[in-house]
Amino acid sequence: MNDHHPIEASSISTEDAKLLSKLRAHRRTHRKKLIPEAPDQVGHFAVTPPTRGQLLADLVARTVGSWRFIIFQSTAIVAWIVGNVMMAQSAWDPYPFILLNLLLSFQAAYTAPAIMMSQNRQSELDRRHAQSDYEINIKAELEIELLHEKINLLREQPRWLQTHLKGKNLGLAR
Repeated sequence: MNDHHPIEASSISTEDAKLLSKLRAHRRTHRKKLIPEAPDQVGHFAVTPPTRGQLLADLVARTVGSWRFIIFQSTAIVAWIVGNVMMAQSAWDPYPFILLNLLLSFQAAYTAPAIMMSQNRQSELDRRHAQSDYEINIKAELEIELLHEKINLLREQPRWLQTHLKGKNLGLAR
């Protein structure tokens, strides 16, 4: 704020204007402390390339989470059960289908952790995006506040000049 041109001389007292100025400065410094580093710096949101394990986990999650996989697995299970029931005595996995149960348990034991790894990596990326968005929003809010103060100053300057010149004209007229 400019000391020579009171921003809101006609609408609030000098004491209130000083208090408002202090509050705005305090709020501005508080917001600046919230931003650990400026979001416009190079490498601020640098994402390390995924490892082979992470790529594999993403592939498993994409595959298992698709309709194509669900339809394929459902068809395979039905074919397994029908094939074993129709073969009766020479079935490779007779009725309680223990081998099928073992294969499905094996599949679940490996796909669940892979899906969790993929979700954890994605949540970390989402967290970084949210933090970056937050920092950009804080910075934009500070810039908007500064622009608002400048607009108020520009709006009040003609009033201040008019009052100031009126006082000088009255002094000259005497």
